[in-house]
Amino acid sequence: MNKSFQISRRSFLQRCSVVAAASGLPLWFVQRDLAAAEAPHPSASPNGRPGLGLIGCGGMGMGDAQNASRFGDILAVCDVDRNHAEGAAKKFSKDGKAPTVYGDFRKLLERGDISAVVQATPDHWHTLINIAAAKAKKDVYGEKPLTLTIDEGRHVIKGVRENKIVFQNGTQQRSSKRFHLTCELVRNGRIGTLKEVHVFVPGGILGGPFKSVPVPGELNYDFWLGQAPQAEYFTERCHRTFRWWYDYAGGPVTDWGAHHNDIAYWAIGLLAPNKVESKVLAEPIPGGYTTFSEYQVNYTYANGIRLNIKTTKDDSIFGSVVNKDGQHNGIRFVGTEGWIWVNRDEITASDPHLLTTPLPESAVRLYKSNNHMGNFVDCVRSRQLPICDVETGHRSATMCHLGAISLRTGLKLEWDSTTEKFVGWHAHAANKYLKREMRAPYDYSMVS
Repeated sequence: MNKSFQISRRSFLQRCSVVAAASGLPLWFVQRDLAAAEAPHPSASPNGRPGLGLIGCGGMGMGDAQNASRFGDILAVCDVDRNHAEGAAKKFSKDGKAPTVYGDFRKLLERGDISAVVQATPDHWHTLINIAAAKAKKDVYGEKPLTLTIDEGRHVIKGVRENKIVFQNGTQQRSSKRFHLTCELVRNGRIGTLKEVHVFVPGGILGGPFKSVPVPGELNYDFWLGQAPQAEYFTERCHRTFRWWYDYAGGPVTDWGAHHNDIAYWAIGLLAPNKVESKVLAEPIPGGYTTFSEYQVNYTYANGIRLNIKTTKDDSIFGSVVNKDGQHNGIRFVGTEGWIWVNRDEITASDPHLLTTPLPESAVRLYKSNNHMGNFVDCVRSRQLPICDVETGHRSATMCHLGAISLRTGLKLEWDSTTEKFVGWHAHAANKYLKREMRAPYDYSMVS
């Protein structure tokens, strides 16, 4: 055997062992993963680094843009809060040149030197901006959840498909090795027949009543409200706390829930549950945040699988791993032959052999991505579908919206995933929540 090959092979195995020990992933999976990473890949497009625009310059937007700046150049930023936009322009200045600042996303989309946008606005703005970007022929990395309502999803899908753009939904756990391994194991029957999925997510906030204050001079508040109804200004409405108002988001079920429900959807492999019921564990304070901060939602699929989601009384609403009651933020898949637990920091199982025994060569293989933003940029170049394309984003968001609708109505509901309508006794009451009237001029005519 060639001596250099022996050294190379030994070095590869040593590196795999180090990665496996550090990550908690099984050695066979690490070896497969690193071997795939070292395989020859087509050379990058001669177009080089794409020109990027950032729409929504809050905390998530800044993080996404920082990630995207490794692959492309941030040429323009947009936010209805001037301070946010100017802060982003300063951060992403390069070689003494700052990105252009806009207060209206439509102006940014007119730029011919921008081929893709990173969109990280509050949920109620996702749909109109995604459609406008598609019509401007800009590829989109769009934050989760895909939409504010289920009906909006079909509008976004239509815009993406008709304009042939690449769309990546920001459910980045799909590009995590732990979640990828878990879903492959479940799909291949490693825990036997899947029976239950238990999802634990951090709870929301109870707060209020709130006092109206003058709108800050740097904020275009009417534009921020967008399609949502007119409302007096509270500091607690905007920026990070927008997610606890039904006018702008869906609370914990569409926040952290969008991440974990997406993984459950990926592992289960079915379009949607056909039944959903829920229980509110903490009522909102009158005059305060409107979404339910603590709840449990129970879904049932046509094949009998039950998906149970429950908020934890976590000290940190933004994702600590274990709460003070010992409940984790994560997902447990339970089958007839064992269970697998996974979150962003660990993967464990009822029997270690469920993880350490390699899958056979004939096993079902799921789409593989090692970096969510990198996968998006690769697909911008190749024009292939990314790991969380618009249709996948819509199906994941739908699961969250079904839970939110059950919580808001207090009803046991039946869902038809083909027609995307509620059916059965309570259909009329629930179908009212599938869409809502958009406040003019912030409606579909704005991007037509």
